[in-house]
Amino acid sequence: MKVTQEKLPASQIGLEIEITPEITKQTYEQVIKNLASTANIPGFRKGKVPRPILLQRLGTTRIKAAALEELIQDGIEQAVKQEAIPAIGQPQLRSSFEDLINNYEPGKPLTISAAVDVEPEVNLVQYTDLQAKAEEVKFDPEQVESTLDKERQELATLIPVEGRAAQIGDIAVVDFKGSFARAEGEDETAELEPIPGAEATDFQVELQEDKFIPGFISGIVGMNPEETKEIAAQFPDPYANEELAGKAATFTVTLKELKEKELPEVNDDLAQEISDFETLEELRASLVERYQKEADDKTKTNKQEALLAELLKHVEVDLPATLIEQEVDAMLTQTAIRLSQQGLDVRKLFTQDIIPQLRERSRTEAIERIKRSLSLREIGKRESIEVTPEEIAARVTELLEQYSEEQDVDEDKLRSIVENELLTEKIIDWLLEHSSVELVPEGSLSTAEETEDAESDADADADAPQTEEENSETSTEVTEG
Repeated sequence: MKVTQEKLPASQIGLEIEITPEITKQTYEQVIKNLASTANIPGFRKGKVPRPILLQRLGTTRIKAAALEELIQDGIEQAVKQEAIPAIGQPQLRSSFEDLINNYEPGKPLTISAAVDVEPEVNLVQYTDLQAKAEEVKFDPEQVESTLDKERQELATLIPVEGRAAQIGDIAVVDFKGSFARAEGEDETAELEPIPGAEATDFQVELQEDKFIPGFISGIVGMNPEETKEIAAQFPDPYANEELAGKAATFTVTLKELKEKELPEVNDDLAQEISDFETLEELRASLVERYQKEADDKTKTNKQEALLAELLKHVEVDLPATLIEQEVDAMLTQTAIRLSQQGLDVRKLFTQDIIPQLRERSRTEAIERIKRSLSLREIGKRESIEVTPEEIAARVTELLEQYSEEQDVDEDKLRSIVENELLTEKIIDWLLEHSSVELVPEGSLSTAEETEDAESDADADADAPQTEEENSETSTEVTEG
């Protein structure tokens, strides 16, 4: 078999495969033989249909098509094997099937054009002495106090309140019924339309603004027990229930009871109640260590992300469609598993209509993930960065200790994942050692990016041609101003 190779875009190898006359004849005859043994033609027993009758009844085109399908499949497989091409994914036929049928003559050579995806070549224009900026996350001592306060709130005792009105921080027990607010100009005597589900008895709510829809809590503040009041509120937009999003409402609220929280003191007793520590000092030290580590870990992650983002600016790689589709598949599978673990019905979320949209939205991230992976792997090869069997074994043992005896763990798969993760960590650490990442205050980069985007949008708006109507509106606004 004669095979000519051609380098194509998107990491494909084009193949021009010339199938010999002997094979085109042999395959054609074998197809006729197979059809003769299975064809059900009235008046003839299976396997006894004369060749002219078979050709007449089935038609030459159908027989050619059947022979071609075998020639194409076998021809491409043999060509890939003969040329030792490291193909990934399924080969693609580049020739028109209709043209092949028209050109196919059993006993004469047949040329087939195909393409196969191969692993892409990674061109690292630069991967050392990279310059990047990353936000530094600093430990905030207030996190410790916030954690202790949260624990105190959980352990608070509710004490009935008498002789005063409701105030922020109280616990209110209310009856309420919600209705849609009247539209402007609507008959004042008309009965308000109730909001489905917006009704409760002995409903307990903490008087904090983020505990209910805007307006509801502030309306209760100042009320006295046994008082009934109509409170105006508005559902936010967006809202979980799309039918209520942005709509104005009126709630008839009766305040039945007020309670306030009595918080435990911050002392050793609290430490023993909420932790395994004997003293408050030990608990504080543990929280400081924990939040300091979290800040350091976030800073390290920011440095890694900034460096990898900079690395990708210096990487040239032409990705094959097969790799991209495989990565998109993996991303959607991970998302489906995560949603399923949260108790959501994946079949309702991943419908046939929405899947193509999800795939398209995932492509950009998939491409970036593949480029990262390929770039790091290439750097690992060039710099001979490896993970030792001892390092892998130690990490696997550590992870296995975290699993319960009931969990069925595929140790080979776990070992493969661990090896990949440890190797990635080593390569990124090597990159950090051979590059420079400047730490900047937290929030400064995101603010700069927002400003840059806003300026870019403003420039685009300024450059955009205006319609006569837009020019007229602008003139009116200036005059009225």
